[in-house]
Amino acid sequence: MRVFLTGATGLIGRALAESLLADGHELLALSRRAAPQGLPAGARLVVGDPGLAGPWQDELARCDACVNLAGEPVAEGRWTEERRKRIRDSRVLSTRNVASVIGAGGPAVLVNGSAIGYYGPRGDEVIDEASPAGNDFLAHLALEWEEATRAAARRARVVLVRTGIVLSPDGGALPRLALPFKMLAGGAIGDGSFWQSWIHVADQVGILRLALLDPEARGPVNATAPDPVRNRDLARALGRVLRRPSLLRAPAFAVRAVLGEMAEVVLASQRVLPRRALALGYRFQWPSLEPALRDLLREGARR
Repeated sequence: MRVFLTGATGLIGRALAESLLADGHELLALSRRAAPQGLPAGARLVVGDPGLAGPWQDELARCDACVNLAGEPVAEGRWTEERRKRIRDSRVLSTRNVASVIGAGGPAVLVNGSAIGYYGPRGDEVIDEASPAGNDFLAHLALEWEEATRAAARRARVVLVRTGIVLSPDGGALPRLALPFKMLAGGAIGDGSFWQSWIHVADQVGILRLALLDPEARGPVNATAPDPVRNRDLARALGRVLRRPSLLRAPAFAVRAVLGEMAEVVLASQRVLPRRALALGYRFQWPSLEPALRDLLREGARR
């Protein structure tokens, strides 16, 4: 299969690219840079900005499928008005440009990034793909992001992969979560009662591959492990795996003071289940948190 991939140098994109190349798929990777760092060997580079129409769309039109993971990181820096616009435009405009090509011909499959932020904070409520959208910034962002695929859905199979907290030794949330424990300052945030929906990077790749290759996959698919945990249980598991105490607590008000509105990414309670992936027959390699952490932190220590 010839696959067009945006976001190929990001944490998830790199891992997916390596997996697809290992299986012999042809991969075209879109990047704004002529010499991007982190592009897996074997991928063919296509230079272009997914937020702008351009010659890269001709390359997309000649592919069998597209995985669109383009988007500025949400959890890096305070949410100024300018940054909110960049976060939104990097997702919505790129998706519209991809979808317009697919709607006119070419790829028969679009696997599009999304996020469990779609659901908004929900307390102890169990969330699945049938749950309605929330009403905060991230929910509105995810809703607009998904709606931007509409042109593609007229003729192609579209899968919306709503991703949770991706745990990887190569970046993202895990090194940040582990650092306070390594400094003997780890613990829960506030009372630690809010839910966090996580996924091992290997299962993130597995669900993206399921979305890409299974003809029955379409619509929203949650990319989260079947074992969401409360923040305090995440802290205890990290402490056990790292053999460090997990007794200190970071006051929630202090987190909000430092991060501003972006604190809601950290503090939102979301108890999300991957019911659609399980119904499609996906078998998680790492369904439980502590074994997943042991695998990831051992892998990180080897690097």
